[in-house]
Amino acid sequence: MTGLLPHANAGALDHADLSLLRLVSPSQGMMIESLNPDLVAHRGAPDKTPERRLATLNAAGELQIPFTTGILVGIGESREDRVAALEAIATAHEKYGHVQEVIVQNFVPKQDTQMRNWPACSPQAFLETIAIAREILPASVHLQAPPNLTDDLDTLLESGIDDLGGISPITADFVNPEKPWPSLELLRDRVEASGRTLVPRLTIYPEFVRDPETWIAPELRFAVMDRSDADGFARDDIGATFPEKYKDAANVGTGAEVIQIGRRSTAWYSGADTAPPILISGSETDSSDGPVVEILESVRAGHQVTESEIVTLFRARGADIGAIASLANTLREEANGNDVTFVRNRNINYTNVCTFKCTFCGFSKGPLSLNLRGAPYLLKDSEIADRVVEAHELGATEVCLQGGIHPSFDGDYYINVARVVKEAVPTMHVHGFTALEVHEGAKRLGEPVEIYLGRLKEAGLRSLPGTAAEILADDIRRVICPDKISTQEWLDVHESAHSLGLRSNVTIMFGSIERPEHWAQHIVRTRELQARTGGFTEFVPLPFVHMAAPIYLKRGARRGPTWRETILMHAVGRIAYHGSIPNIQASWVKLGARGARQLLRAGVNDLGGTLMDENISRAAGASHGQGISESQFREVVEPLGRNLVERTTVYGRIDSQFFVTT
Repeated sequence: MTGLLPHANAGALDHADLSLLRLVSPSQGMMIESLNPDLVAHRGAPDKTPERRLATLNAAGELQIPFTTGILVGIGESREDRVAALEAIATAHEKYGHVQEVIVQNFVPKQDTQMRNWPACSPQAFLETIAIAREILPASVHLQAPPNLTDDLDTLLESGIDDLGGISPITADFVNPEKPWPSLELLRDRVEASGRTLVPRLTIYPEFVRDPETWIAPELRFAVMDRSDADGFARDDIGATFPEKYKDAANVGTGAEVIQIGRRSTAWYSGADTAPPILISGSETDSSDGPVVEILESVRAGHQVTESEIVTLFRARGADIGAIASLANTLREEANGNDVTFVRNRNINYTNVCTFKCTFCGFSKGPLSLNLRGAPYLLKDSEIADRVVEAHELGATEVCLQGGIHPSFDGDYYINVARVVKEAVPTMHVHGFTALEVHEGAKRLGEPVEIYLGRLKEAGLRSLPGTAAEILADDIRRVICPDKISTQEWLDVHESAHSLGLRSNVTIMFGSIERPEHWAQHIVRTRELQARTGGFTEFVPLPFVHMAAPIYLKRGARRGPTWRETILMHAVGRIAYHGSIPNIQASWVKLGARGARQLLRAGVNDLGGTLMDENISRAAGASHGQGISESQFREVVEPLGRNLVERTTVYGRIDSQFFVTT
């Protein structure tokens, strides 16, 4: 598989041909050029009659094909002709909603053609037509002009366009070979000088990517999803893998041609042993203006960001990312000083057998996965106790208990496991049992959740992990964990735990099928609960690891978040929970040490646990995991001038006489 997404420009076609192309090409296109039937430019071209061109444009709408079209300016048409063509395009779009972009292209004469002596389109006529197009076309239609056909790029950027088309660093403009593409570095500089950001997109625009059931053939939906970010643009972290001469092109290019070159080598993905691109260096400053900066200024003034403002922050790009990270870092310093904390702990995953069918889980085993991911197991009480003792001897203060929902378990199983831990090492903090395990245990015993949590606490449980939250949006949960607890049930379990004095944390799994709106919903719902109970100790973003996840292997999810999205999840989390949840944790298991270090400049103050025997992320395909030492944490923290501090599970400080670093 090349990773390329074709954009078909096959000329005037009928329904049958358009339908066939729809199966292999996410988007298609055909220039209207002009609807004047008497132009010299169209003589001898029978498929350029107005009737055929309009028939193709409308047929594409009937077939729900994301379509690119446009007009050619300066081929002998009048101003009225241009208006007529643009109005015809607008009418088709208003009927079908399928026109994704309109290209306004200025005519440039070519050697060895009948129009070689024809004058080039004047800059005045060209810019006037762009202005007319912006006035006639619906706001939902993007407006493009080729940047290689103008000598005044700054004026073009201010003319009303919002797209620069496909810019290739390795191929010429075959229609205008005498006009080389401007460098992508130049385009980026000029776009940023205009106060905007150059963003890579796919052949199909984000509005259509976000509604694949309508606009994308089933055969192509995964191919498009696999190359897109959470907002429907092209993944923007592939640039770290370009050959050196194309490095800038990958980071800032526009159009499908640029994006897909990056598929030649391995980019950063959560769980992969690849360094992420450097987006945060510690020297970021605010952008000059715009909605993101306005939101950040209001936060500095004491405003709590709303759900819609959180979405805006998650959609930030370019210099706005640095501005968000800078504020998050300031808020981190106000809340946590110069310390970076960690807990010495051990994971005990007592079983990998599970009756639930979470489509993202590469760890659990059920009837359909008995031949996958190793043999099913269930630890004996003595094995659990031995692991607790060993963890204690290595300096651990916490064991984290999580596992599958075994069909033989009743609620007393979890109570027994908590007792086993406390009997083995009475001083050990028991951090265990997801909201799903608690809910299921209570259900199998026929007890109210609060009563059941009280029994767990009596047996030794002291805090709950936030996992099983995934995304607290039920429309997403119906896809990724259809038989799991609902959003409200997860919130209810944690509210009950907090009422009993049990602390817990907030996690979020991001990067599978959800969008920024769902991230914002998740944050606001947990923030509202924190306002009532104060029981959450930290926010822990968990990027989706795709490599062995069933939903990805079945072509139903993205390949995890981009690095830009990962930075924003931690930084926006710090901003949104400011004054509410004081600690933001980076999951080194999913991010690696190099990723975690960068996030320490974006609002993160905690690196989580040493996690002896971490299995869940490893089973999903992560290269990290299986434990980390204090000395390795120091290698992450100290180059930034921060202090590494060991903590308890609930963020008390530990003043040990010795540390075990193996």
